[in-house]
Amino acid sequence: MLMIQGTSSGAGKSTLVAGLCRALVRRGMRVAPFKPQNMSLNSAVSADGGEIARAQALQAQAARVAPLIDMNPLLLKPTSDERAQLVVRGAPQSDVEATEFQRLKPELLGVVLESFGRLRRSHDAVLVEGAGSPAEINLREGDLANMGFALSVACPVVLVADIDRGGVFAQILGTLECLAAPERDLIVGFVINRFRGARALLEPGLRWLESRTGKPVLGVLPYLHGLALDAEDALPEPAAPKSGAKLRVAVPVYPRISNHTDLDPLRLHPDVEVKFVGPGRPLPDADLIVLAGSKNVRADLEHLASQGWRESIFRHLRYGGKLIGLCGGMQMLGRVVRDPAGLEGPPGECPGLGLLDMESELTPEKLRRNVVGEVFPGSARAAPLSGYEIHMGVTRGPALDAPATRLEGLPEGALSPDGQIFATYVHGVFDHPQSCAALLEWARLPGASAVDLNAVREASLERLADCVEANLQLATILRLCGGGK
Repeated sequence: MLMIQGTSSGAGKSTLVAGLCRALVRRGMRVAPFKPQNMSLNSAVSADGGEIARAQALQAQAARVAPLIDMNPLLLKPTSDERAQLVVRGAPQSDVEATEFQRLKPELLGVVLESFGRLRRSHDAVLVEGAGSPAEINLREGDLANMGFALSVACPVVLVADIDRGGVFAQILGTLECLAAPERDLIVGFVINRFRGARALLEPGLRWLESRTGKPVLGVLPYLHGLALDAEDALPEPAAPKSGAKLRVAVPVYPRISNHTDLDPLRLHPDVEVKFVGPGRPLPDADLIVLAGSKNVRADLEHLASQGWRESIFRHLRYGGKLIGLCGGMQMLGRVVRDPAGLEGPPGECPGLGLLDMESELTPEKLRRNVVGEVFPGSARAAPLSGYEIHMGVTRGPALDAPATRLEGLPEGALSPDGQIFATYVHGVFDHPQSCAALLEWARLPGASAVDLNAVREASLERLADCVEANLQLATILRLCGGGK
């Protein structure tokens, strides 16, 4: 076993674990990723029917194993700045305030250790990912995510730091300074991530760091451009305009946007330009607007209105533009969204955009399933679909009489009478090349081809593993994981 912790969020923990998973699998090892506690609004359905963070599903793919609930036993999905849905072993347990979660940590440690134990017994190596930084001393009491977990199982730790942010040596020394002596003793070395430039210029700093800390630098990873890997939570960096783009897509970014990874196949398409539009910016002219998922539909609807995006959507449709609503985005398109139990905020209801004749009500039961079917069922555009559903709502109304998809033989979603609006609870509608091509054709990209997301993701994982093998002391990593002599 080996744990990857970071000097900060975004240091590269998730990516490094994915790369190590693939590198170790190449050596014939049975590897499992593990993250005790994650906070993310990008999630996936595991092979055993639970909800886990997308980062762990990607790492499972890197390890060439099925994603399992045990790989991410605790998942926090924020519904506000101070409240989150707590998912325990794949199923929602409760909504908790931050202080309440702190009180729950001692009893949740047993859940974490049980999941870890099962993975360890069935695999040659378990690669553990920390969360945030171990230097967050305000969160150390009862810690499950970093050193608290590592101390519980005596797991060696590699600390990764992002040199592209600057101050990499201060990041590392500052982190060590914030740790207690038993925690520092668990750190077996450092990895410098996202380095650009001549390695020789960095060498004096590396030797100084090793001399100062008495711990080795296990590798320096270069900045890898163009990796197509699922984001753990953060939105993708703004891309340069595509001069040859034939289809323009706008995605309003509301505060609790979820599973924006649904848009990855479009971002990677050479003929499609996707713009994520943040607060304070108008929605640009576009051929297609996509309302992505939301973990707080009513609050995000209010945000749409406050930004002037509601009127922009209406204008977009008046001029013949296309609109897709995915999961929470689908709920926004109806007449009313009700939350009688207060699952995402105070109990109540609010008007939707009123673009489809249907109503949605949030319910405590969360549907979690992988699905196959087709888009545009019964039409000339019908194409195979594979994806997943994760939602707590039930939608009813006449709009559903014209389904957007058919799943396991049953109608699902809604297609507006004028053909301009496509609404579905299914995530991953663009992942299958044929359904992606059909949707792009519908959105007026004639003769649309599609990106094979899985093939692109596999190529990125292979490239990442090549980089890890070329730039890390892999023999040391193997020994620490228990796979080398």
